[in-house]
Amino acid sequence: MKWNNIIHTIIFLSLAGPGIVGNILMFVRLVHTSTLGTEKKPVGIILIHLAFSNMIIICSTGIRDIATVFYFKNFLGDIGCKVVVFLARMARGLSICTTCLLSVVQAVTISPRITLWTKLKPQTSWQVFQFLLLFWVVNVLISSNLLCYVKSGNSLNRSVPGMFIGHCYMLPSRHTIKWLFLSLMTLRDVVFQSLMGWSSGSMAHHLYEHHKCVLYLYSSRCAHNSPPEIRATWSVLILMTCFLFFYWADFIFSFYIGFTVTHDSISLNVKTFLELGYAGFGPYVLISRYIHPRNALHTH
Repeated sequence: MKWNNIIHTIIFLSLAGPGIVGNILMFVRLVHTSTLGTEKKPVGIILIHLAFSNMIIICSTGIRDIATVFYFKNFLGDIGCKVVVFLARMARGLSICTTCLLSVVQAVTISPRITLWTKLKPQTSWQVFQFLLLFWVVNVLISSNLLCYVKSGNSLNRSVPGMFIGHCYMLPSRHTIKWLFLSLMTLRDVVFQSLMGWSSGSMAHHLYEHHKCVLYLYSSRCAHNSPPEIRATWSVLILMTCFLFFYWADFIFSFYIGFTVTHDSISLNVKTFLELGYAGFGPYVLISRYIHPRNALHTH
């Protein structure tokens, strides 16, 4: 095995291993809590879906990287490439939408004075399922072009123009189709990240007000702020910061790779780190805030 393959394997395992363990722990604990609870909490359903989306990202990206690093030529055929790349792209979109929903719900939860936004807060698990179903439909449609234009590298002549995606190739499509799907992806990311920005700003403002309240501990203004609610707010803000860092770093680096057409081992390692970073680190932020304190979920 070459040294660059060893380094890539170490980077992948250091992110994928803890990421899978963390997401499974969060998934199992939240499913257990929701099953035993008399009422399913909307935030719990959102966190379960986020953990599931992160696991899809790690597994699909891992399969693609294993086939690329170890040169498993017969590991992924055309169907395998289509499924792996499609799931990775779709799960990334689901992660964006679900993280945004979590952020908005938390912002509305701690801002009861804004009655207009309070009406948007899902009150039951069925309302959450409706949002999640909408996210699946949107992201399946946005990623559907990959099922037509992704091929295995073994089934193509290397002289055929296309974009290298690990072991697979993305064939060039017509400009109309290309710009249509790029526009849909951009619209999705702009809308949901704008909502993230609003909710993060709202939570940061609320935490600032809470900090001022702490200076007047005996003031009646602080009576409605429970410690689990504040811990949950901090966790969502940390999660937003983690998400935005990895998202924009991956976006900038992907643009650089596409512009310079570089596919060396260093760029592959950095790309893997950025793709798996949020899915690997995110669950531990939530475990420390949502899972460990028994009453954290019950505030919602």
